[in-house]
Amino acid sequence: MELNEVDSKILKALLEDARFSSRQIAKTVGVSVGTVLSRIKKMEDEGLIKGYSVILNHEKLGYELTVVTEITVAKGKLVETEAEIAKIPNVCSVYDVTGLTDAVIIAKFKSREDLGAFTKRLLNLPYVERTNTHVVLNTVKENFRLL
Repeated sequence: MELNEVDSKILKALLEDARFSSRQIAKTVGVSVGTVLSRIKKMEDEGLIKGYSVILNHEKLGYELTVVTEITVAKGKLVETEAEIAKIPNVCSVYDVTGLTDAVIIAKFKSREDLGAFTKRLLNLPYVERTNTHVVLNTVKENFRLL
């Protein structure tokens, strides 16, 4: 789906606060409420808008540790392994990557013990050959609200 200027403005408003009413968005964008509703419905139907959510402060919830873990997987078993890893509750992201490793995982933990258990769980998966975990010391930016 190709976005026009109105679609982009609607998305920017939703990214700012998905609780904005259609009336508020219409006023901000300078279009009718009906236009906002139909454009949002079209973007939902096309899969551009996949859902609505809140943005949490994970540290205030006790998730003090963020890690970036690289994994190397036995040939031909990457998709199955990534699917298993994606089911783990602490995992925020799983990416196929280029380079020396096969995938990168971003996960958050409340304690070193939880991180240790996660690392052992990864290493016990049948096709994981190796992991390399980086502990994040300081989060400079963490924002997936791009447009």
